[in-house]
Amino acid sequence: MSAPVLLVTGGSRGIGAATAKLAARKGYDVALSYVRDEQGAHAVAAEIRATGRRAAAIRADVSQEEDIVKLFAEVQTQLGTLDVLVVNSGVNGKPYRLADAPASQIREVIDVNVTGAMLCAREGVRRMSTRHGGKGGSIVLVSSRATEYGSPGEFVWYAASKAAINAFCVGLAREVGREGIRVNAVSPGPIDTEMLSESRRLTIPEVVPMARIGKPEEVGEAILFLASSAASFTTGANLAVSGGR
Repeated sequence: MSAPVLLVTGGSRGIGAATAKLAARKGYDVALSYVRDEQGAHAVAAEIRATGRRAAAIRADVSQEEDIVKLFAEVQTQLGTLDVLVVNSGVNGKPYRLADAPASQIREVIDVNVTGAMLCAREGVRRMSTRHGGKGGSIVLVSSRATEYGSPGEFVWYAASKAAINAFCVGLAREVGREGIRVNAVSPGPIDTEMLSESRRLTIPEVVPMARIGKPEEVGEAILFLASSAASFTTGANLAVSGGR
């Protein structure tokens, strides 16, 4: 019997890489996409293969529809039918107050975090939905606790982009619930990745009830729980992984 196939976008580092490697240890064959960090992506793929699972590292810019369509076609070619999609790719740009933020940066964040996420989910639905001849599956969207505190003075557009993902999660879950697809989200708090600024790291003991930074692997475990049969009656949910933040 073949292993289930999981695709994680933005899988070369951080939460995406941690999720990809955990998925392999839990029995998935894993595809991961990347844009620039080819070396990191292939290192993750090599680690997955070392566990005995199949892996595919595929370059795709999720702000571009053509790249997204090609990504999903390549996953099908290399690994087979998709079972789980983890929509993880995300950017925040440089910190600014909104009054000083360039339109190009705001546009890039929306293109990747919102439009790109929706198009990735669309391609997942086209392949997994029983309405389209699929066998069902699971989609997990990576949101952020920034939707609750807004990231003022730094990344208000990023917080807004992730708020869009929260609404999308609920709507899509209800749209495809009778088609064999569950759709859920995780909302990480401060996690030890390069997206966490030095200024925010300094405030962790004061603002996080658990008084520490989270690990990418802790988010990965939550993602894989939502993707698994252990969450078989869970859809439209959004799990905070934030140490109480």
